[in-house]
Amino acid sequence: MAPAPLSDFVQMVCESLAPLGDLAVRRMFGGYGLYCDGLFFAIVADEVLYFKADDGNRADYEALGLRPFKPSDDKPVTLAYYPPPESALDEPDELIRWARPALAAAARATALKGARKKTPAREPV
Repeated sequence: MAPAPLSDFVQMVCESLAPLGDLAVRRMFGGYGLYCDGLFFAIVADEVLYFKADDGNRADYEALGLRPFKPSDDKPVTLAYYPPPESALDEPDELIRWARPALAAAARATALKGARKKTPAREPV
């Protein structure tokens, strides 16, 4: 059986973000994960786009009063993904300007995970 087609919103987001590199979309938990050149840098949930954030770009979202992705209304947990301003969805160049720091945050997170894996296990004392 063929997979269900992507929503119109996800297709529009992918078309707008195509200049970033090789994009891939994976269905996950009722939404979508967006990858660029193998880096997981964005989520689409309930037709809302969220970009990866860390100390390098989180302040840009917070300065505009944007709130992090909250996967469940009944739990206080949030993830380090923030929506770009609404205006970015209407202007591809602006969307790219918000996406590039998210891609950099994803690269930093991946590098950090790789560094943790390479750390040798401690010998018992």
